[in-house]
Amino acid sequence: MTTAPADSPGALAPAYGDKVIAVETAGSDPIPDAERHGSPLQLLWTWASPNIEFATVYIGVISVLFFGLGFWQATAAIVLGTALGAITQGVLSLDGPRFGVPQMVVGRLSFGFRGNILPAAANGLVAGVGWFAVNSVSAAFALNTLTGLRPLPSLLLVVAAEILIGFIGHNFVHTFEKYAFPALAVIFLLAGGWTFDHADLGGGGTGGGIGGFLLAFSAAWGYAAGWNPYATDYSRYLPRTADKFRTVLYPAAGLFVSVALVAIIGAASATIVAPRGATPTAAFTGHLPGWLGDLVLIAIILGAVSANALNVYSGAISLTSLGLNLPTWLSRSVLVVVSGVAGTAAAWASLSDAGSAYEAFLLVIAYWVAPWLGVVLTERLLQGRTASDEELSTRLSDRSFTNRPGIAALLIGVAVSVPLFSNQEKYVGYVPAHWPSFGDITPLVGFLVSAGLYAVLSRAGRGPAGPGSGRRTPGAAAG
Repeated sequence: MTTAPADSPGALAPAYGDKVIAVETAGSDPIPDAERHGSPLQLLWTWASPNIEFATVYIGVISVLFFGLGFWQATAAIVLGTALGAITQGVLSLDGPRFGVPQMVVGRLSFGFRGNILPAAANGLVAGVGWFAVNSVSAAFALNTLTGLRPLPSLLLVVAAEILIGFIGHNFVHTFEKYAFPALAVIFLLAGGWTFDHADLGGGGTGGGIGGFLLAFSAAWGYAAGWNPYATDYSRYLPRTADKFRTVLYPAAGLFVSVALVAIIGAASATIVAPRGATPTAAFTGHLPGWLGDLVLIAIILGAVSANALNVYSGAISLTSLGLNLPTWLSRSVLVVVSGVAGTAAAWASLSDAGSAYEAFLLVIAYWVAPWLGVVLTERLLQGRTASDEELSTRLSDRSFTNRPGIAALLIGVAVSVPLFSNQEKYVGYVPAHWPSFGDITPLVGFLVSAGLYAVLSRAGRGPAGPGSGRRTPGAAAG
């Protein structure tokens, strides 16, 4: 786009603006002031709708059935983990109006232009393939249960809708989430009321203890914080003058309330005996009356589409953020289709064992997001003291800008936390292998190691000249 800044003489009319039925042409470049529109309120439903779905329900289910917690223990772990992930979602959303670029482009401040390729590629893979597959599978099972259509055709119908929404782009995604929100909220509240009426809230749990609590906490935190690498993707069109408090509040509230409430409903449902051999979605709806069960299945489909509209969109945006010289035909919209096709293949492959695949996926997300977040938040804390927004904006497009402490802290955080503390079905780290009561504290360790290491290395890299020296000068090599 060649739109002039809004405050310049003779500014051009926005080419995209607030049009809904128009394919977005922007990729990872800054959004011009003339294209900025909307208000922070839209972030409330944009971050609520995608979480009113079965993948969120399953966080509560696995906390009781797999991690051995009672209902109230599971609830505490879910609330704590979700709250932490929601707070950081709100804080990171501030950089959307500030810089006008996707979250993975903002990451260049923490990792340098080339160093940022690694987290951006990881997020493209996790969002556009991993999460897309997880949610598509739950929607396919719901459609299969509702209509009797076989799982594969059900999957293909669902992914076609998800890819179409992501293909059209930013404004259509926000609008879809807005109108999906009330339907999803009403149906899940009805299902939640019925579930609590039949649940054994004093039951569940097989002695998960502190280890099970930490596993459930990590799963809930991994789910909520898993949205953090997308934060500014949906706030970058907001005007620079957008209210800062509301820009933090609405995404944090939308994410927290939706994830916590729906996951707690899932924990309650896990205390109800399910029919033998039922699919995960059928097990969740099996105790509901027929009319409500059918509505919930429709809501599961709608919620999965809401989530994957964001996943496939942000997956493509992350790929455009790599900074590679891609051919002009390989635009954001085309990358949505590419990501969607890859995610569909992954979903097809996981249809036979969706439950175990999802448990492992939730924890693996937290393994990389936690160190990434530790570096990004520490950098955000430090940058306010060392550089102006104008200088920081220049660094985002400076291909020679490096930040070796950032990428070093990220890799070391992963290298320390995963081998020592991972507690997966296929790999158990040294600490939980010898002391199972530790559960899985990989995300916590990864966050603390990367944040602390980055703080130390970053300060050392600035040298005695003070703020703005050394690696923080655009184009300079890291110290």
